[in-house]
Amino acid sequence: MPISSAEARRFAQLPLNMEADGLLAEVDDFLIKGVPINTIYLDLLAPAARRLGKLWEEDQCDFVDVTMGLWRLQEVLYEISARAPAPPKPLFASSRRALFLPMPGDQHFMGPQVLGDIFTREGWDVLVMTKPQRKEVLNLLSRESFDVVGLTLSRDCPSAALRNIIRAMRSVSRNEHLSILVGGRMINQNPAIVAEVGADGTGADARAALKLAERLVQSAEVRAQTLR
Repeated sequence: MPISSAEARRFAQLPLNMEADGLLAEVDDFLIKGVPINTIYLDLLAPAARRLGKLWEEDQCDFVDVTMGLWRLQEVLYEISARAPAPPKPLFASSRRALFLPMPGDQHFMGPQVLGDIFTREGWDVLVMTKPQRKEVLNLLSRESFDVVGLTLSRDCPSAALRNIIRAMRSVSRNEHLSILVGGRMINQNPAIVAEVGADGTGADARAALKLAERLVQSAEVRAQTLR
């Protein structure tokens, strides 16, 4: 069952003034009607989070109000995710690993959490970092092998800074075929930045990011086999 654009717009008005338990009750109404959890994430919670970011960028809302609104949405995300955890993976299944994080220094991390939950439900082995430090990220990538890194930006960022951290992640990555996705308002407004900063792609939402990640990993596996 889909969520209409009118329903999504109405819900997006609520996080600034409604507490998390009230938002959860609104979400429960959709779940009772049979709306899938992934649809709740992508067509209800994510647009509400984007609206909060837009209000902040346009100076219609201060940082504290936006932060509180996002915190309430995150509480809803945690609750519905805990109620319906991802099914266990088969014992000998080969796991694709993904790391999701906001750009170091970015204060908002709803995007990585939504991506992490959706990829997990599709069988990926996922790690989400909510308040990463640059050194911490690079150390992790040098120690553990990931197939995909998803880097989100909730605010404008100098392209040179983004290019720098992507280059650093590739240089230390234990997986030489690492794929790096970038996303956020700045990328959506100017997709040419993806190539400019040396990333492998972007997705308009988590559905598109998942499909792209699957294609990139398949391509990397083919390259790895060819080079053997």
